[in-house]
Amino acid sequence: MERQPLISRAEEFVRGIFAQDASGHDAWHTFRVRSLALRLAETEGADPLTVELAALLHDVDDRKLSPKTHDTLGNAVGFLRSQGVEEERIWQICAIIRALSFSSGQVPNSLEGQVVQDADRLDAIGAIGIARTFAYGGAHGRAIHLPEEAARPDMTREEYAARSSTGINHFYEKLLLLKDLMNTASARQMAEARHQYMLDFLREFSAEWEGQR
Repeated sequence: MERQPLISRAEEFVRGIFAQDASGHDAWHTFRVRSLALRLAETEGADPLTVELAALLHDVDDRKLSPKTHDTLGNAVGFLRSQGVEEERIWQICAIIRALSFSSGQVPNSLEGQVVQDADRLDAIGAIGIARTFAYGGAHGRAIHLPEEAARPDMTREEYAARSSTGINHFYEKLLLLKDLMNTASARQMAEARHQYMLDFLREFSAEWEGQR
């Protein structure tokens, strides 16, 4: 199994899956996560092929995109088997994908999984995270801000999954929590500047919302 042809076919598969997405979960999100994950993998000593494949396929069975395949990871598994990837690696990749999401409350039990989870979370914060928050909100009819609607950062996983928050509340209910949930030292270091950028944005947003400047 040659790595580069496999990766090229995975990229093509991802582009096809996300061709119509405008919510911030598009193919470019996937490719940014892949780049971040490979950077972290090199620093932390994780297996690069498992990391790259898991990063490329981490959203192809997302519940919002493909509810019929979410539980079985049918899209990811189908692609990997069609490419002759060994079953042990497929199992490792599936374990990573299942533990990845914020709402799962899980920490992957492999270094490769922790690296991919960190990369996915890094792409949810900072300047990119701000842009993705409002792209997602616009695509799903969510308000930017409702002053009378308080943020709920202490929700259970079930409450979080069922809640439809405003864009601004999403920062307090998820994005500002991610810095302290990074698994690796490399990701924690990268998260600091992105976290601060969001805090600066929220201060400016509040001042402008109130007409202070």
